[in-house]
Amino acid sequence: MTLRREAFLDRVKERGEYDTAEEAQLAARPPEGFALILLNPLQSAEPLPPERFVRATAAWIEGATEQTATWDVSAVLSTVADTAGEDLTEQILLQLPVGYDLLFGRPQPL
Repeated sequence: MTLRREAFLDRVKERGEYDTAEEAQLAARPPEGFALILLNPLQSAEPLPPERFVRATAAWIEGATEQTATWDVSAVLSTVADTAGEDLTEQILLQLPVGYDLLFGRPQPL
């Protein structure tokens, strides 16, 4: 299923409870450095633990805290997971460090 950008942003806006589409768009747009790492993970020196990812996101968003950044990241990644489906999401999570399952809204049993 292909999800158009506008529909994706609408879902992020709803899930993140953002007041405007601009807030949802900002939440859904990763910093350029993160985008480069996501597109070419070989450039990353080591896997980025979810806590560091959230801290870096908080530092990138003006006025954000780790708590608000966690909310923003989860709003986007859980929408990605819903769009990608369970099988693809599971494949993605297998390639990420432990803890990203919560950010994707897919907590794994211990």
